[in-house]
Amino acid sequence: MNQPVQNQEFSSIRLQCVRCQKALPWNTTEYRCACGGLLEVHQLNKGTPASRELFHQRIGSRLPVDQSGVWRFREWIVPVLESQIVTHPEGGTRLYARSDLSAYAGIEDLHFKHEGENPSGSFKDRGMTVAITMAKMLGAKRVACASTGNTSAALAAYAAHAKIQSVVFLPAGKISKGKLSQAVAYGAKCLAVRGDFDTAMNLVNSLAHKLGLYVVNSVNPFRLEGQKTIIWEMLQQLDWKVPDWIVVPAGNLGNTSAFGKALLEAKEWGWIDRLPKIASIQAAGANPFYQSYAKQFASFESVNAETIATAIRIGNPVNFEKGRRAIEATAGVVAQVNDSEILAAKKAIDRAGIGCEPASACTLAGIRNLVSEGIIGKKERVVAILTGNILKDSEAVFLESGKNENSIVEIDAHPDAVERALQ
Repeated sequence: MNQPVQNQEFSSIRLQCVRCQKALPWNTTEYRCACGGLLEVHQLNKGTPASRELFHQRIGSRLPVDQSGVWRFREWIVPVLESQIVTHPEGGTRLYARSDLSAYAGIEDLHFKHEGENPSGSFKDRGMTVAITMAKMLGAKRVACASTGNTSAALAAYAAHAKIQSVVFLPAGKISKGKLSQAVAYGAKCLAVRGDFDTAMNLVNSLAHKLGLYVVNSVNPFRLEGQKTIIWEMLQQLDWKVPDWIVVPAGNLGNTSAFGKALLEAKEWGWIDRLPKIASIQAAGANPFYQSYAKQFASFESVNAETIATAIRIGNPVNFEKGRRAIEATAGVVAQVNDSEILAAKKAIDRAGIGCEPASACTLAGIRNLVSEGIIGKKERVVAILTGNILKDSEAVFLESGKNENSIVEIDAHPDAVERALQ
């Protein structure tokens, strides 16, 4: 059984409500303030420009915590002892540039950071290494999440590593087999809830205290601290030269929120000299953030979500307040793309030899539209975040290819049959 750990170094952080600014202790088991606002980690230990050299030195280290693209930045995540960290390691994902994808988008300088290269196949591992480390620190007996698939896979993998029981709440019949098989294989207790993701999320929240569940959805502020490192690692890869735009798929708005926080901290601490703009791209069938943005964030209404991009099939994003702050702070935009545009962009990414799940392709589809509308300049530098591996939604490959193009051809075992098939 995990026992709570007392760590005096945790005086360097505190939890703070994003709405009323009330401070709470780091080890609270609440995920919201009494006023209803979300909590976030407030870093009292400020970085300096010299911190960047420390990160560079760690790249060549053989220590797992230094090899991790999350814990390489550990002083500004959570100040845990190295022996307490639960890591695979994660991060270290690459930046890709392809001329055909730049041409597809209509810009000259386009890079893709592929978070599908993480151990469980998505960006969720970056947040989960921190969330499960905190669960271990707090002595949690059970960890839980609602999931469209990727969170459940990451949770199950890291909980198995930490030897903590994991429980995942999944919308029944709406999870790809690839993602579901990961949660099952890693030993999670999988509960298929009759309803959508938001129904499952509400169920988790209502039972968390009663069943002693440590919730690791992006309502958990420590998870977002891990996801900040997507930005910091990308900036390090670009030698801290800031792109003009960072484009990200938007579902529950965890990444949008984490990216905004990471950029504001990097600017405050002198790691970068200006802020890039964030473009959050939603699927048109799951677009509550876009609808609110179109009304200058004057109001927010949830939607009944339906889209081929299952990873962002979320109608009531928990991180709306944090996401709005990120867009406003970076003078960013929110856009939407339809399923046809998503599949066309996915096909382009796949044919470039990179590959991604449908939700990731929202980035390329969104960039193409924003360039066409004159919002993104053709000579601006853009970094798009691919959030999940192509195998996460392998069924979508056959949707994008159609019945005639690059379909599987069954032939007789005869040379003439091969020649005919290749004509």
